[in-house]
Amino acid sequence: MVQVISADGQNLGTMATSAALQMAMDEGMDLVEINANSTPPIVKIMDYGKFKYEQKKRANEARKNQKTVEMKEPWVKPFIEENDLNIKMKKVFEFLDGGNKVKIAVMTRGSKKVLARGKDAVPELFARILEIIGARGTLEAKSKPDERTKSIIVAPSK
Repeated sequence: MVQVISADGQNLGTMATSAALQMAMDEGMDLVEINANSTPPIVKIMDYGKFKYEQKKRANEARKNQKTVEMKEPWVKPFIEENDLNIKMKKVFEFLDGGNKVKIAVMTRGSKKVLARGKDAVPELFARILEIIGARGTLEAKSKPDERTKSIIVAPSK
């Protein structure tokens, strides 16, 4: 015994599986099990090939309409000059206006690493960058203190 739903969505009631299968064949359609866990199991009369085709089309349409957000990553040095920082920030603004997230990473090597630790240049630089960005972007994440490369991720503000 199964609970049968017609092709147009009407509940036809409970009937024998063979009768439901014969009803589906008479209409030239398939008998598809929708919910096997209920008592009695629920089946629907439908064109399964057409159903799968429409499902695939909907998935393709959803994939086509979704916007992929890219992660852009400009690198800066801890003791960057003001003009160089302004040029980097122009690029950051282009990325944010394009709807992309920006990961601003600080490059510390050799003696710069020692100087950066001593003066806390990296947190100051990040504070300056966030001040320049202002309302155009929102801080999404900061790197952990024990990571080798320090970075912040800025998302475009809505």
